[in-house]
Amino acid sequence: MLRWLLGGREAQGPVEKTTVLFIGEEQPKNSYTELQVLKGHFDMVRFLVRIDDFRFASAGDDGIVLLWNVQTGERLHELRGHSQQITAITRFQKHSAESSCPMILSASSDRSVSLWDADTGSRVQTVTDLHSSVKCLLVLERLDLWLSGGNVLCVWNRNFELLCKTEVFNDAGITAIIELPKNCIAAAMDKELIIYRLKVPASESESWEIQEVKRLSDHQDSVRALISVNDQAFASGSHVGELIVWDSLDWTIQSYERVFGDTAQADIQSEIKLLSPKQNEMSVQHLTSDGEYIIAAIGSGIYVYSLLTKNVIAYRKTAHDSDVLHTLKLPNGQLISCSEDGSVRFWVLQDLPPPAEHASSAFFGMWGFGRANKQPPNQQVKKGADCLVLRSLELTGDLIGHSGAVQMFLPFNDSVLVTCSTDHLIMLWKDGERESRLRSLDLFNKLEQNKGL
Repeated sequence: MLRWLLGGREAQGPVEKTTVLFIGEEQPKNSYTELQVLKGHFDMVRFLVRIDDFRFASAGDDGIVLLWNVQTGERLHELRGHSQQITAITRFQKHSAESSCPMILSASSDRSVSLWDADTGSRVQTVTDLHSSVKCLLVLERLDLWLSGGNVLCVWNRNFELLCKTEVFNDAGITAIIELPKNCIAAAMDKELIIYRLKVPASESESWEIQEVKRLSDHQDSVRALISVNDQAFASGSHVGELIVWDSLDWTIQSYERVFGDTAQADIQSEIKLLSPKQNEMSVQHLTSDGEYIIAAIGSGIYVYSLLTKNVIAYRKTAHDSDVLHTLKLPNGQLISCSEDGSVRFWVLQDLPPPAEHASSAFFGMWGFGRANKQPPNQQVKKGADCLVLRSLELTGDLIGHSGAVQMFLPFNDSVLVTCSTDHLIMLWKDGERESRLRSLDLFNKLEQNKGL
């Protein structure tokens, strides 16, 4: 495919060069052959938020939120109000008796949170002079509430009235929050996950309360990623490569996996140590799930974890030249990843032929991941459905256009992929064949209207 080279691209972190993953110019499975560059930010762009089927918002370190039309690339609104970098942003659907209006909720290092009308671009509500900057936001549409996390966990109603709060006595503060069943919240704070329960008032005379009910201290290092998997499970990943899947109802561990596990022999561990001198090469940078698999971005690699078999079924230890920052599994089965090296890559899972004999967890430990529940040496490997089944993760395409680290991406159906980067740019990668057909159809309609045919 046509590769768009807008400038030099150097890896932003530890680099392990590889020629195996070079795919070349001809990429028949990659339909994104057309590019549109959007300019408007003057500092790195960290966040992309989908508003609806034709609009999205971008935000970053310049403190500005920009709203765009994904089809035309037109800048619809420029939301100014924050004086420092945006630290969190999310969509907020505000309901009224007359209609439902899409809103944008943004938080900044200036210790403020603002609510914006996506249709008009006006600021509807704002709260300032918070105790500390907000690091994460969570909207509970079912309860018509939103939460802000940092050194204080606050619960707000849609009118920006503070309903209740609880202070966090930790310098790291709360870095991520997700919703759990039965009015519970899971919050990541340093090495721990804290489970809170919202007490809904039964009458107008009562007030909202948020209560800590349990602390999960099973991670050995700081939690870097926290996601909801489905109604029954959620997952967290740590700085030392741990992946833990939790039960959403009783908060017990369903499974535990660790990259660079200690099941390998000492000489193998020494080899791994030489190849991976940096701690962040083991760190879980991002987690995502489609309910069947968990995709983990760990260092410069991608690991696919099956929730059914409870093991890693496919991986690429060096999927990019530097840390992978964002991943996603599309409905068509394709995986997408982006990295500090400035590239976006596409992957497919392919079945491998069954091995002649079953491999032990110690063997797989030498390749970068090991099972948590380690088997005693004299225990036989399970047969049948319980045995480890591996699939390959094959590169099918890449997009190279950004000159800085690609922070994240946002797909719109199968026709447009939006990317943002530290180079201050936003790029719309489009299906070239589809765009060509649309232009031809538009030209045909114009000629027909002007009686040019």
